[in-house]
Amino acid sequence: MNELKQLQRRMASAVMTPLTRNNGMKPRTAAGHSMRAEAQQFIKPNDRLSSFERLEIYNQQYWFRVLDAFADDFPGLRAIIGARKFEQLSLAYLTECPSRSYTLRNLGSRLLAWLRAHPEWIQPQERLAMDMVRLEWAHVEAFDVADEPVVGPEDLLEVTQATLFAIQPHIRLLQLAYPVDDLLIDVKEDSDQHSNAASNAGSYRRKPHPAVKKVEQLNPERIYVVVYRHQYSVWYRRLTPEAFRMLRSMQQGNQLSVALDYALRGSRLHESELAERVKEWFAEWSQMGWFCKTLDTMRLRVDDSSKRRQDKI
Repeated sequence: MNELKQLQRRMASAVMTPLTRNNGMKPRTAAGHSMRAEAQQFIKPNDRLSSFERLEIYNQQYWFRVLDAFADDFPGLRAIIGARKFEQLSLAYLTECPSRSYTLRNLGSRLLAWLRAHPEWIQPQERLAMDMVRLEWAHVEAFDVADEPVVGPEDLLEVTQATLFAIQPHIRLLQLAYPVDDLLIDVKEDSDQHSNAASNAGSYRRKPHPAVKKVEQLNPERIYVVVYRHQYSVWYRRLTPEAFRMLRSMQQGNQLSVALDYALRGSRLHESELAERVKEWFAEWSQMGWFCKTLDTMRLRVDDSSKRRQDKI
């Protein structure tokens, strides 16, 4: 390992060391060595600050930034368990699952798995909290996942049961037990009102959000939600069970006939009624740009065109 890389790793390790309860830098490294002695190895003092104090500034700013970014990504979870418990959860999670990416966007990528291993942080609202985390992480993904070229009207002229529709990569399909989509909207609107106040000091609720109590009292039910990006904003939309199953099947790469069969499973809709619904769905989904072109769909069109030419010959 060259000296520069070794220095970078020592600096990163020191900066990413969790703070003390008073938001100061810990006196010792993870290996038990003196942090003051460690700081003197690669930080020069100046006429106002020692090596340790200069390093402490980087340490504090790192943690203040990642904790703020994490809170921005999961306001719904914070509303459910309360700000104080959320702060403790955030520190525990980020200590055990520190950032390994160049972008803060990925801070919460391991939160679902971590909470499954540490459910004590979200009890007794475990199921509600997990639904909210799934929605909030889907929001993060939908916000910045790339768009593929949208299917145009010319691509829908000759649709058969063998047609393969590709779904935009930013679309996330969620089966939930609680209406956390409505709850998250309420939480964000409440947060915006606090942000517009003259002073937002102490605006984060120390206890669970009042809207949470109403949701907690509801009986769990199957709620189907699609999270998607449209015109540079992320939206949530409820789906019928049939529409959800159809989109899920197409998202998995199945042909239209397979998706239709899957949509009918357990449905009370008659085939003729489903056909009318499918027309409405396709018109809406196409208008929203949910269908996209991929190499597979383009290849399928080329193969179909070649087959038609051969049939004519």
